[in-house]
Amino acid sequence: MEIERKFLIHRLPENLDVYPCHIIEQAYLCTDPVVRIRRQDDDFILTYKGAGLMSREEYNLPLNVQAYEHLRAKADGHFIRKKRYVLPLTEGLNIELDVFDPPFAPLVLAEVEFPSEEAAKAFVPPSWFGEDVTYDGRYHNNYLSRMKF
Repeated sequence: MEIERKFLIHRLPENLDVYPCHIIEQAYLCTDPVVRIRRQDDDFILTYKGAGLMSREEYNLPLNVQAYEHLRAKADGHFIRKKRYVLPLTEGLNIELDVFDPPFAPLVLAEVEFPSEEAAKAFVPPSWFGEDVTYDGRYHNNYLSRMKF
């Protein structure tokens, strides 16, 4: 089960380069239900996500590079490319700060994953977070992949 809240970011925090960063490319084979392929650095993953906005089922399976490339050719819509910075919070939580490449730039989103819905609902975001878009499906990557430009 994935339980996360999502926020718009209007101004990047200082010293972002001191945090771990991942290069991500992802695409969608299906958006209902969500079936996604992702390359994160040198790892390749096939993901199934169930319905929901803050809480939903999520299953990840490893892929090799050949399987990723085979499925990549079958993907629909736009490929999403972004840099993901991982910033530590209190109580073992992390901020995953996604800085999107074109055509989605200058979009920046922060996601925080929680161990329970109660913890997610009780979360008080840092002052530099913008609007809470957890329940706005337009900020889910599968929606972005289908956008018309």
